[in-house]
Amino acid sequence: MTYIKEQIDVSERRACEVTSQPRMTQRYKTKQPGKDKALTTEVNKLAKKYKRYGYRMITAKLRQDGWIVNHKRIQRIWQKEGLQVPYRRKFKKAKGTSENSCAVKKAEYSNHVWTYDFMSDQTEDGGKLKLLTVLDEFTRESPAIEVGRSIRAKDVISVLEYLFMVRGVPKFIRSDNGPEFIADAIKKWLKRNHVETLYVAPGSPWENGYIESFNGKLRDDVLDREVFYSVKEAKVIVENWRLEYNNHRPHSGLGYMTPAAFAASCNPPGSAPLRLADCRIKNVDNSLIKVGT
Repeated sequence: MTYIKEQIDVSERRACEVTSQPRMTQRYKTKQPGKDKALTTEVNKLAKKYKRYGYRMITAKLRQDGWIVNHKRIQRIWQKEGLQVPYRRKFKKAKGTSENSCAVKKAEYSNHVWTYDFMSDQTEDGGKLKLLTVLDEFTRESPAIEVGRSIRAKDVISVLEYLFMVRGVPKFIRSDNGPEFIADAIKKWLKRNHVETLYVAPGSPWENGYIESFNGKLRDDVLDREVFYSVKEAKVIVENWRLEYNNHRPHSGLGYMTPAAFAASCNPPGSAPLRLADCRIKNVDNSLIKVGT
């Protein structure tokens, strides 16, 4: 309105009349100008630290820190500060129809279905890095990420052997048809430990969607942002991220609880594993939802 008055030299009354704008809008002042100042500072701080988080994830992080906030309020601040994460066009995701697909054979309780996969990266000198990622599909916890120059079938067995001792033995383990996973040594060892294998259809990574999603987060947060000068440095950074993911990173598929908190709520110490229907969690807007709905 000030621009119009200056350009055509008219009064405020006339300018408002021409533009059909109520005059009171030109005099309104917010009653609480500093109301969101501290919150906005904290939102900007978290957005700078977690560059791939959206406003819902930031809302969950704020609640972890003791803030009592509504996600709509954070959304308004998010838009005002111009913090939108670059939009990724979403396509309809294929879920797969084979009997071993994660959409068909679903995890129903902790240690029901584990999944594992390999990722590749490199150190600063061009040396190859290979990562073995392991995930519990029900709780979304990652019990281990193994990092090395190469990881063979015997190394996979060594990692699983340790995890079975400290976390228990899963009923199923899902994977693609990589040579390490279909090796006779792996199959025989899993059979001796009474673990059934679920091999997804060849060329269908979407049938192993949980580990693919986890790998995408690992690549976004770490592999695409870090330069590793040695294998040891890569192990330390990746392990720190794994602990952050399990214990502090809100998970949208778990109602923005962390995987560790969700696992604890579904499996109290000393009790039998609870099934999907028994695990209820709070969504980011405090509504009660059931996992899988």
